[in-house]
Amino acid sequence: MTTSITELILVPANTQISAKGDGASVDVSTANNRVFLVTLAITRIIEQESLDVSIYSSADGAAWDAKSLAAFRQEFYTGEYPLLLDLSAHPGVKFVRAHWEVARWGRGTETPAFEFGVTMKEVPADILKQATAEAKAMA
Repeated sequence: MTTSITELILVPANTQISAKGDGASVDVSTANNRVFLVTLAITRIIEQESLDVSIYSSADGAAWDAKSLAAFRQEFYTGEYPLLLDLSAHPGVKFVRAHWEVARWGRGTETPAFEFGVTMKEVPADILKQATAEAKAMA
C-alpha cells in the first residue's frame, strides 16, 4: 500500500556549507505518485560564488547511482528555484538524496559560504493530469 508524502527534507532549511557534500538519504518508496516538486531555497550567498545541486538515486539507500537523476541549473543568487522530478520511469528508485558542489572566485576569501535548503513534495496525480491537459491545450 502506498501513502501520500506531503513534504520531504533533502537538506534542512538554512543549512550552512562551505564545501561540496551530500544530504541525507530520503525514502520515496511509499509515494502514491512518483512525480515530485523539488525546491532549492538559497537564503544566503556571497558575491563571486556558485552552487550546483543535483539529485541522486539509490535502490537500497547505500549504493548510489553514478549519474544524477536531475540537476538544478547553477545558481549565483538567493531565491527559490523549482525542479520537477519524475521517477515514474525509474521503478527501482527507492531513495534519493541531494548532492552539492560549490565554487568561489575573485577577491576576498577563497572559501565559499552558502545557506540553503532543499525540499521535495509529491505532486498529486489529479494536479499533474490537469497541468498536462492545460499544457497540451496551449500547444
